[in-house]
Amino acid sequence: MNEIRIHEVGLRDGLQIEKQVVPLEKKIAWIEGLLAAGIDMIQLGSFVNPERVPQMADSDKLFAHFSQDVKKPSAVVLSGLVLNEKGLERGMACGVEMFCMGVSASDTHSRKNTGRGTDEAMGQIIAMAQAALKAQKRVQASIQSAFGCGFEGPIAPERVLSIVEKYLEAGIRNISLADTAGHAYPPQVEDLYGEILKRDGQAELACHFHNTYGLGLANCYAAMRAGVKYFESALGGLGGCPFTKVAAGNVCSEDLVHSLQRQGLATGIDLEKLLAAARDLAAFFGRELPGFILKAGSIVNFKKGQ
Repeated sequence: MNEIRIHEVGLRDGLQIEKQVVPLEKKIAWIEGLLAAGIDMIQLGSFVNPERVPQMADSDKLFAHFSQDVKKPSAVVLSGLVLNEKGLERGMACGVEMFCMGVSASDTHSRKNTGRGTDEAMGQIIAMAQAALKAQKRVQASIQSAFGCGFEGPIAPERVLSIVEKYLEAGIRNISLADTAGHAYPPQVEDLYGEILKRDGQAELACHFHNTYGLGLANCYAAMRAGVKYFESALGGLGGCPFTKVAAGNVCSEDLVHSLQRQGLATGIDLEKLLAAARDLAAFFGRELPGFILKAGSIVNFKKGQ
Protein backbone atom coordinates (compact mmCIF):
# COMPACT_ATOMS: atom_id res chain seq x y z
CA MET A 1 0.00 0.00 0.00
CA ASN A 2 3.01 2.32 0.34
CA GLU A 3 3.13 2.42 -3.46
CA ILE A 4 -0.19 4.26 -3.77
CA ARG A 5 -0.16 7.03 -6.37
CA ILE A 6 -2.62 9.93 -6.65
CA HIS A 7 -3.60 10.80 -10.22
CA GLU A 8 -5.14 14.28 -10.18
CA VAL A 9 -7.79 14.59 -12.91
CA GLY A 10 -9.42 17.85 -11.82
CA LEU A 11 -7.98 19.86 -14.69
CA ARG A 12 -9.71 17.49 -17.11
CA ASP A 13 -12.65 15.64 -15.58
CA GLY A 14 -13.14 18.32 -12.96
CA LEU A 15 -13.37 21.21 -15.42
CA GLN A 16 -14.94 19.62 -18.49
CA ILE A 17 -18.45 20.01 -17.12
CA GLU A 18 -17.99 23.60 -15.91
CA LYS A 19 -19.64 26.24 -18.12
CA GLN A 20 -17.36 29.02 -16.90
CA VAL A 21 -14.25 28.63 -19.06
CA VAL A 22 -11.05 28.89 -17.04
CA PRO A 23 -8.30 31.09 -18.53
CA LEU A 24 -5.01 29.41 -19.42
CA GLU A 25 -3.10 31.45 -16.83
CA LYS A 26 -5.40 30.32 -14.03
CA LYS A 27 -5.03 26.66 -15.04
CA ILE A 28 -1.25 27.08 -15.02
CA ALA A 29 -1.41 28.53 -11.50
CA TRP A 30 -3.51 25.60 -10.26
CA ILE A 31 -1.15 23.08 -11.83
CA GLU A 32 1.82 24.82 -10.22
CA GLY A 33 0.00 24.49 -6.89
CA LEU A 34 -0.49 20.76 -7.48
CA LEU A 35 3.18 20.34 -8.37
CA ALA A 36 4.18 22.20 -5.22
CA ALA A 37 1.92 19.91 -3.20
CA GLY A 38 3.75 16.83 -4.51
CA ILE A 39 0.94 15.18 -6.50
CA ASP A 40 2.26 12.11 -8.33
CA MET A 41 0.39 12.38 -11.63
CA ILE A 42 -1.57 15.24 -13.17
CA GLN A 43 -3.99 15.01 -16.08
CA LEU A 44 -3.66 18.39 -17.74
CA GLY A 45 -6.52 18.01 -20.19
CA SER A 46 -8.06 16.10 -23.07
CA PHE A 47 -7.65 16.31 -26.83
CA VAL A 48 -11.25 16.58 -27.90
CA ASN A 49 -13.31 18.76 -30.21
CA PRO A 50 -13.29 22.22 -28.57
CA GLU A 51 -16.80 22.85 -29.86
CA ARG A 52 -18.08 19.94 -27.77
CA VAL A 53 -15.91 20.65 -24.72
CA PRO A 54 -14.71 24.30 -24.87
CA GLN A 55 -12.95 23.97 -21.51
CA MET A 56 -10.34 21.68 -23.11
CA ALA A 57 -9.44 23.97 -26.04
CA ASP A 58 -6.06 24.92 -24.53
CA SER A 59 -4.83 21.42 -23.65
CA ASP A 60 -2.03 21.56 -26.24
CA LYS A 61 -0.74 24.83 -24.76
CA LEU A 62 -0.81 23.44 -21.21
CA PHE A 63 1.30 20.42 -22.15
CA ALA A 64 3.72 22.53 -24.15
CA HIS A 65 4.17 24.77 -21.12
CA PHE A 66 4.74 22.04 -18.55
CA SER A 67 6.55 19.44 -20.65
CA GLN A 68 9.81 21.36 -20.27
CA ASP A 69 12.01 19.81 -17.58
CA VAL A 70 12.37 23.14 -15.78
CA LYS A 71 8.62 23.36 -15.33
CA LYS A 72 8.06 20.26 -13.20
CA PRO A 73 9.83 17.61 -11.12
CA SER A 74 10.96 14.75 -13.35
CA ALA A 75 9.11 12.18 -11.21
CA VAL A 76 5.72 13.77 -11.88
CA VAL A 77 3.82 12.22 -14.78
CA LEU A 78 1.70 14.43 -17.06
CA SER A 79 -1.23 12.55 -18.55
CA GLY A 80 -3.77 13.43 -21.20
CA LEU A 81 -7.02 11.88 -22.37
CA VAL A 82 -7.40 11.00 -26.06
CA LEU A 83 -10.47 9.65 -27.83
CA ASN A 84 -9.21 9.18 -31.39
CA GLU A 85 -6.18 9.18 -33.67
CA LYS A 86 -6.24 12.94 -34.12
CA GLY A 87 -6.12 13.42 -30.37
CA LEU A 88 -3.23 10.97 -30.12
CA GLU A 89 -1.35 12.88 -32.80
CA ARG A 90 -1.91 16.18 -30.97
CA GLY A 91 -0.75 14.64 -27.70
CA MET A 92 2.40 13.25 -29.27
CA ALA A 93 3.26 16.69 -30.60
CA CYS A 94 2.96 18.62 -27.34
CA GLY A 95 4.58 16.45 -24.68
CA VAL A 96 2.02 14.05 -23.20
CA GLU A 97 3.87 11.49 -21.05
CA MET A 98 1.02 9.08 -20.38
CA PHE A 99 -1.92 8.62 -22.70
CA CYS A 100 -5.24 7.78 -21.10
CA MET A 101 -7.79 6.21 -23.40
CA GLY A 102 -10.53 3.66 -23.17
CA VAL A 103 -13.92 2.30 -24.06
CA SER A 104 -17.22 2.18 -22.25
CA ALA A 105 -18.74 -1.10 -21.13
CA SER A 106 -22.09 0.58 -21.87
CA ASP A 107 -22.86 0.75 -25.57
CA THR A 108 -25.30 3.62 -24.97
CA HIS A 109 -22.75 5.69 -23.04
CA SER A 110 -20.10 4.88 -25.64
CA ARG A 111 -22.24 6.26 -28.46
CA LYS A 112 -23.10 9.42 -26.51
CA ASN A 113 -19.46 9.98 -25.54
CA THR A 114 -17.63 9.05 -28.76
CA GLY A 115 -20.27 8.48 -31.43
CA ARG A 116 -19.26 4.81 -31.63
CA GLY A 117 -20.44 1.60 -30.05
CA THR A 118 -18.22 -0.35 -27.66
CA ASP A 119 -17.04 -2.97 -30.16
CA GLU A 120 -16.19 -0.38 -32.81
CA ALA A 121 -14.35 1.78 -30.30
CA MET A 122 -12.37 -1.20 -28.97
CA GLY A 123 -10.44 -1.83 -32.18
CA GLN A 124 -9.59 1.85 -32.47
CA ILE A 125 -8.40 2.18 -28.87
CA ILE A 126 -6.21 -0.93 -28.97
CA ALA A 127 -4.52 0.29 -32.16
CA MET A 128 -3.94 3.71 -30.58
CA ALA A 129 -2.59 2.20 -27.37
CA GLN A 130 -0.14 0.01 -29.26
CA ALA A 131 1.03 2.99 -31.31
CA ALA A 132 1.65 5.01 -28.14
CA LEU A 133 3.51 2.11 -26.51
CA LYS A 134 5.66 1.72 -29.61
CA ALA A 135 6.55 5.42 -29.28
CA GLN A 136 7.80 4.68 -25.72
CA LYS A 137 4.86 6.45 -24.08
CA ARG A 138 3.03 5.20 -21.02
CA VAL A 139 -0.54 4.10 -21.64
CA GLN A 140 -3.47 3.65 -19.29
CA ALA A 141 -6.52 1.98 -20.81
CA SER A 142 -9.80 2.47 -19.02
CA ILE A 143 -13.21 0.86 -19.01
CA GLN A 144 -15.89 3.48 -18.43
CA SER A 145 -19.26 2.62 -16.88
CA ALA A 146 -17.52 -0.45 -15.46
CA PHE A 147 -19.81 -0.70 -12.44
CA GLY A 148 -23.10 0.44 -13.94
CA CYS A 149 -24.63 2.88 -16.41
CA GLY A 150 -27.17 5.66 -15.93
CA PHE A 151 -28.80 4.69 -19.23
CA GLU A 152 -28.52 0.89 -19.23
CA GLY A 153 -28.44 0.13 -15.51
CA PRO A 154 -26.30 -2.77 -14.24
CA ILE A 155 -23.33 -3.83 -16.35
CA ALA A 156 -22.48 -7.54 -16.29
CA PRO A 157 -19.01 -8.20 -14.84
CA GLU A 158 -18.39 -10.59 -17.73
CA ARG A 159 -18.71 -7.69 -20.17
CA VAL A 160 -16.10 -5.68 -18.29
CA LEU A 161 -13.77 -8.65 -17.99
CA SER A 162 -14.02 -9.41 -21.69
CA ILE A 163 -12.68 -5.91 -22.38
CA VAL A 164 -9.94 -6.42 -19.80
CA GLU A 165 -8.91 -9.63 -21.54
CA LYS A 166 -8.68 -7.84 -24.89
CA TYR A 167 -6.44 -5.19 -23.29
CA LEU A 168 -4.19 -7.83 -21.77
CA GLU A 169 -3.96 -9.74 -25.06
CA ALA A 170 -2.86 -6.50 -26.73
CA GLY A 171 -0.06 -6.00 -24.19
CA ILE A 172 -1.82 -3.25 -22.22
CA ARG A 173 -1.28 -3.84 -18.51
CA ASN A 174 -2.12 -0.48 -16.93
CA ILE A 175 -5.90 -0.75 -16.63
CA SER A 176 -8.36 1.63 -14.99
CA LEU A 177 -11.97 0.90 -14.08
CA ALA A 178 -14.06 4.08 -14.19
CA ASP A 179 -17.32 4.40 -12.30
CA THR A 180 -18.70 6.97 -14.72
CA ALA A 181 -22.25 6.86 -13.35
CA GLY A 182 -21.26 6.47 -9.70
CA HIS A 183 -23.09 3.15 -9.31
CA ALA A 184 -20.23 1.19 -7.69
CA TYR A 185 -20.42 -0.22 -4.17
CA PRO A 186 -17.50 -1.70 -2.16
CA PRO A 187 -18.10 -5.49 -2.45
CA GLN A 188 -18.63 -5.12 -6.19
CA VAL A 189 -15.36 -3.16 -6.46
CA GLU A 190 -13.33 -5.78 -4.61
CA ASP A 191 -14.84 -8.63 -6.62
CA LEU A 192 -14.22 -7.05 -10.02
CA TYR A 193 -10.61 -6.07 -9.33
CA GLY A 194 -10.02 -9.49 -7.83
CA GLU A 195 -11.18 -11.10 -11.07
CA ILE A 196 -8.77 -8.95 -13.08
CA LEU A 197 -5.84 -10.00 -10.90
CA LYS A 198 -6.79 -13.65 -11.41
CA ARG A 199 -6.23 -13.05 -15.11
CA ASP A 200 -2.96 -11.14 -14.66
CA GLY A 201 -1.43 -10.79 -11.22
CA GLN A 202 1.08 -8.26 -12.54
CA ALA A 203 -1.47 -5.84 -13.99
CA GLU A 204 -1.15 -2.24 -12.78
CA LEU A 205 -4.63 -1.27 -11.67
CA ALA A 206 -6.22 2.16 -11.38
CA CYS A 207 -9.61 3.37 -10.18
CA HIS A 208 -11.81 6.35 -10.96
CA PHE A 209 -14.88 6.82 -8.78
CA HIS A 210 -17.65 9.41 -8.77
CA ASN A 211 -19.64 10.46 -5.72
CA THR A 212 -23.09 10.32 -7.31
CA TYR A 213 -24.47 8.19 -4.47
CA GLY A 214 -21.93 9.07 -1.77
CA LEU A 215 -19.73 5.97 -1.97
CA GLY A 216 -16.66 7.34 -3.73
CA LEU A 217 -14.22 7.23 -0.82
CA ALA A 218 -15.57 3.88 0.44
CA ASN A 219 -15.01 2.46 -3.04
CA CYS A 220 -11.43 3.76 -3.02
CA TYR A 221 -10.75 1.75 0.13
CA ALA A 222 -12.33 -1.33 -1.41
CA ALA A 223 -10.08 -0.87 -4.44
CA MET A 224 -7.04 -0.47 -2.21
CA ARG A 225 -7.86 -3.70 -0.40
CA ALA A 226 -8.09 -5.41 -3.77
CA GLY A 227 -4.60 -4.26 -4.77
CA VAL A 228 -5.22 -1.08 -6.78
CA LYS A 229 -2.23 1.27 -6.92
CA TYR A 230 -3.41 4.35 -8.86
CA PHE A 231 -6.25 6.52 -7.54
CA GLU A 232 -7.82 9.16 -9.76
CA SER A 233 -9.38 12.10 -7.94
CA ALA A 234 -10.20 15.76 -8.52
CA LEU A 235 -9.26 18.87 -6.60
CA GLY A 236 -12.27 20.16 -4.69
CA GLY A 237 -14.37 17.17 -5.76
CA LEU A 238 -15.25 18.80 -9.06
CA GLY A 239 -16.31 16.86 -12.10
CA GLY A 240 -18.73 14.64 -13.88
CA CYS A 241 -18.99 13.24 -17.38
CA PRO A 242 -21.19 15.55 -19.52
CA PHE A 243 -22.31 12.51 -21.52
CA THR A 244 -23.74 10.45 -18.68
CA LYS A 245 -27.31 10.63 -17.35
CA VAL A 246 -26.60 12.01 -13.86
CA ALA A 247 -23.28 13.84 -13.67
CA ALA A 248 -21.66 14.09 -10.24
CA GLY A 249 -18.27 15.04 -8.86
CA ASN A 250 -15.18 12.90 -8.54
CA VAL A 251 -13.69 11.67 -5.29
CA CYS A 252 -12.18 14.81 -3.77
CA SER A 253 -8.36 14.83 -3.88
CA GLU A 254 -7.81 16.53 -0.54
CA ASP A 255 -10.37 14.28 1.18
CA LEU A 256 -8.68 11.18 -0.25
CA VAL A 257 -5.18 12.36 0.70
CA HIS A 258 -6.33 13.33 4.21
CA SER A 259 -7.90 9.91 4.70
CA LEU A 260 -4.80 8.10 3.45
CA GLN A 261 -2.44 10.16 5.58
CA ARG A 262 -4.34 9.22 8.72
CA GLN A 263 -2.97 5.71 8.20
CA GLY A 264 0.50 6.79 7.13
CA LEU A 265 -0.02 6.64 3.36
CA ALA A 266 0.51 9.29 0.67
CA THR A 267 2.81 11.14 3.07
CA GLY A 268 4.80 12.70 0.24
CA ILE A 269 1.88 15.03 -0.52
CA ASP A 270 1.67 18.39 1.26
CA LEU A 271 -1.99 18.49 2.30
CA GLU A 272 -1.93 22.17 3.25
CA LYS A 273 -0.69 23.16 -0.20
CA LEU A 274 -3.35 20.96 -1.74
CA LEU A 275 -6.01 22.69 0.36
CA ALA A 276 -4.66 26.09 -0.67
CA ALA A 277 -5.14 25.14 -4.33
CA ALA A 278 -8.68 23.95 -3.59
CA ARG A 279 -9.49 27.24 -1.85
CA ASP A 280 -8.35 29.16 -4.90
CA LEU A 281 -10.51 26.90 -7.06
CA ALA A 282 -13.56 27.64 -4.89
CA ALA A 283 -12.83 31.37 -4.98
CA PHE A 284 -12.63 31.33 -8.78
CA PHE A 285 -15.99 29.61 -9.21
CA GLY A 286 -17.53 31.60 -6.36
CA ARG A 287 -19.20 28.66 -4.67
CA GLU A 288 -18.66 26.03 -2.00
CA LEU A 289 -17.05 22.88 -3.36
CA PRO A 290 -18.08 19.33 -2.36
CA GLY A 291 -14.88 18.53 -0.43
CA PHE A 292 -15.20 17.98 3.32
CA ILE A 293 -11.67 18.74 4.55
CA LEU A 294 -11.77 22.13 2.89
CA LYS A 295 -14.68 22.97 5.22
CA ALA A 296 -13.80 21.00 8.37
CA GLY A 297 -10.01 21.30 8.33
CA SER A 298 -7.37 18.59 8.68
CA ILE A 299 -6.96 16.38 11.74
CA VAL A 300 -3.92 14.54 10.40
CA ASN A 301 -1.64 16.50 12.73
CA PHE A 302 -4.28 17.19 15.35
CA LYS A 303 -2.86 17.66 18.85
CA LYS A 304 -4.86 16.89 21.96
CA GLY A 305 -6.23 20.00 23.58
CA GLN A 306 -6.08 22.16 20.45
